Amino acid sequence: MKQFSYIRAEDVAGAVAALSADPQARLLAGGTNLVDLMKYDVMSPATVIDINRLPLKDIETLEDGSLRIGALVSNAALAYDPTVIDRFPLLASALLAGASPQLRNAATTGGNLLQRTRCYYFYDPSSPCNKREPGSGCGAIGGVNRIHAILGTSASCIATHPSDMCVALAALDAVVEVEGPDGRRDIPFLDFHRLPGDEPQYDNTLAPDEMVVAIRLHPDHFAANHSYLKIRDRLSYAFALVSVAAAIDMKDGAIVDIRVALGGVAHKPWRDPLAEAECAGKPADEATFRQLAQRLLAGAQGQGGNDFKIPMAERTIIRALTQAASGTPQVQSEKAIR
Repeated sequence: MKQFSYIRAEDVAGAVAALSADPQARLLAGGTNLVDLMKYDVMSPATVIDINRLPLKDIETLEDGSLRIGALVSNAALAYDPTVIDRFPLLASALLAGASPQLRNAATTGGNLLQRTRCYYFYDPSSPCNKREPGSGCGAIGGVNRIHAILGTSASCIATHPSDMCVALAALDAVVEVEGPDGRRDIPFLDFHRLPGDEPQYDNTLAPDEMVVAIRLHPDHFAANHSYLKIRDRLSYAFALVSVAAAIDMKDGAIVDIRVALGGVAHKPWRDPLAEAECAGKPADEATFRQLAQRLLAGAQGQGGNDFKIPMAERTIIRALTQAASGTPQVQSEKAIR
């Protein structure tokens, strides 16, 4: 075990100050990702800042109808919150598709956003990985890459983002509230995570001295017609090979607004608002859904071991949208759809 300093923050300002004082510091909330990375010797923070005492555990409805979710709300508490189930069931469904009950009890909303990438080579310090060690190469390119990305890849990295929750948040156009030395700022969810480019070591657009304090969801019309469909190697406690968060606002069988976000296929939750906008006014049927799926997957490229993901993703998009349009979402839990 490598030595590190431990700080217990008593308020947000103190946590931000501790981050600013040490570029090698990392925040500890549920610890479901950071502790594993430290055990595997993938990350070795000089300072661990425990933020579990901070007042960031509330779920509240704001005056404009938005829902504000504190960064320390557990994934389990969020999934079973009555307001989330009633108004944002797509989010509840995605949460219940992820991890295990034990992990959902510990994992936090803010921490879920900050999960490190999913890649065999990233978690193996003996293998080359540009994300872990810039310039060392990408072992997955030309290697074992069955779980890897088909969209938004680069010559430096083909890793995928691991979160289910984030796929739903991308579809719901969430906003991430962050706090730093210069105060608070909002980041639109689609701008929060990054594609790898030539700097795959950076997963998101947070500054090193900023922390997530909350997530906001604006009022929408997707509670009735939604579905979160996750295709994986086993029914529970497995990452997505392909996942789809689908939501539709319809009138007389025609699409008013449609949202589709993909997981398991890119370095970030994948969405194309321009492709969605082209569906407005079209019938909510298989032909429209197929056209949208093909548009979303334009430019998809397999790496050999994951070529199967391209046709799988198309089928999954069509199926998820069909479920959403018919008002029969994929069931994750009876409690989540009551």
